[in-house]
Amino acid sequence: MEETSKKEQSNIMAILSYISVLCLIPILMKKKDEFVNFHAKQGFILFVAEAATWMVFSIFPFLWFLVNIFGLVWLVLSIIGIVNVLNKKKKEIPLLGRFAEKIKF
Repeated sequence: MEETSKKEQSNIMAILSYISVLCLIPILMKKKDEFVNFHAKQGFILFVAEAATWMVFSIFPFLWFLVNIFGLVWLVLSIIGIVNVLNKKKKEIPLLGRFAEKIKF
């Protein structure tokens, strides 16, 4: 029973990785769970991309028409990451996943 609880906790932590700033929770908890760390890195890259996008749009407001497109892309990538967690897969998210392997924490 305790093994199931640990797996559920790992899944919850991995899912949090894909919910914007909540990606910091698994990172700061520093679990020694390879599955959680993989998804935490993916989520962190996604969060950095989201933050960079919003900074660019705040500096260049004439690009406002792209806000919804980028917002939709980030949402779809988050959903893909969460689906991978639920399917217990360590699969890179499209576009950004390859950058996550370069992160060390």
